Amino acid sequence: MVFSSSIFLFYFLPIFLLLYYVVNKKYKNLTALIFSIFFYAWGAPELVYLVLGSLLVDFFIVKALSKSDKNKKLLLLGSVILNIGMLVYFKYANFFVDNVNAIITSFGGTPAKWTEVALPIGISFFTFQKLSYTIDVYRGSSKALKNFVDYAMYILLFPQLIAGPIVRYNEIENQITDRSANETWDNRFAGFFRFIIGLSKKLLIANVLGAKVDEIFMLETSGISTSQAWIGIIAYSFQIYYDFSGYSDMAIGIGKMIGFKFPENFNNPYVSTNITEFWKRWHMTLSRWMRDYLYIPLGGSRVNTKARLFFNLWIVFFISGLWHGAAWNFIAWGVFHGVFLVLDRIFLIKFTEKIGKYPSIVLTYFITLIGWVIFRAETLPYAFGYIEKMFSFTGSDSFVYFDYKFWTFLFIGLGFAFITMFKSGLKLENLVFYTDIKKSGVIPVMLISVILLFFCACTISLGGFNPFIYFRF
Repeated sequence: MVFSSSIFLFYFLPIFLLLYYVVNKKYKNLTALIFSIFFYAWGAPELVYLVLGSLLVDFFIVKALSKSDKNKKLLLLGSVILNIGMLVYFKYANFFVDNVNAIITSFGGTPAKWTEVALPIGISFFTFQKLSYTIDVYRGSSKALKNFVDYAMYILLFPQLIAGPIVRYNEIENQITDRSANETWDNRFAGFFRFIIGLSKKLLIANVLGAKVDEIFMLETSGISTSQAWIGIIAYSFQIYYDFSGYSDMAIGIGKMIGFKFPENFNNPYVSTNITEFWKRWHMTLSRWMRDYLYIPLGGSRVNTKARLFFNLWIVFFISGLWHGAAWNFIAWGVFHGVFLVLDRIFLIKFTEKIGKYPSIVLTYFITLIGWVIFRAETLPYAFGYIEKMFSFTGSDSFVYFDYKFWTFLFIGLGFAFITMFKSGLKLENLVFYTDIKKSGVIPVMLISVILLFFCACTISLGGFNPFIYFRF
């Protein structure tokens, strides 16, 4: 079930909110958990029992860890092995076997028989949340939850279950058992508006661009012209941004409607002046998770040599690339960004400071575009061929028709992505997203919400292209 479907929008969400608002306070977590299990089972009914079983085991491991002094490290190790083991098996087993078979076949051998493993939806996201719970309790920065319903609700809560943001336990620990301070009509109204903004990003911008991006990337690289290649990857850069940030907006909005304050996941990444800044603005919850649970434990920047510092940066982004998907192009994408983070430390940040803000934004966006080619391509050879086409300045016999609708939403996407590099644009964003809606603003905001919802409903009723890019992670 996806947020941008008629089933979710007109049935699941209204029924959930109605019941959630009317039930007694002590049953709210149970209500949220039941609906979250149903939400997950809708897309993966055969795997929901596995996920629930792993939650039950993990809950009792961490409960024992919180009461133990002698066996804390052993219990921590058990929880980490359980979670990382499940992630590695379900996400990377097929990738490992395929590569081993490719090596065996290249030497004339017979490939091993293998039944492909089904990938549990959202496993990358809820695994990291489970690990944050275990590690936070182990470190003593948070207390273990007393009952399983609260723990399962925290992990499986449907707004952020499938594609984030990655909500660390210490960020919402107090909200899990008591959200009364946030359960106000102002928050519900603001949450509804945020949800509609995210839904509009997804349906009215990302989907329109994505349909044409898929058409271009289905062509052989030999059949793509230079102009098509550039249009395709620029459109993809906005597709993935509005797709993923739109989902995050919807998750944050639903969270607000039920009393949760989820962390922000995006902060205008395309106005970054270097790649280091880009990763402070793009998928911020993943970046912070990697920093606090991987980079700093490796030694972070407090190391004796620059070589070790560069290795720490590179290994974090190697793992980040691998986290995104079991394919060589994702690994290469992670390594690509890791290399530029190292180059930032060596000379690039100083260089971008010298050339000024706006040239730096253009340069950083150009680097991210090359990275997006590697990310979007099905294979590395295709990515290299596509990049070559971007700079070959050749035409093509392949015809791709870009209609007025595509161009309109491409420029709308470009405008909203870069508007905050100007002070006036930043003020406008803060006014719309981060300022409490005053009484005088209720009617205009509600009017905008209703109009956008109407257009979104029309788009949904027409059907067609409607994936969420990050669902496969």
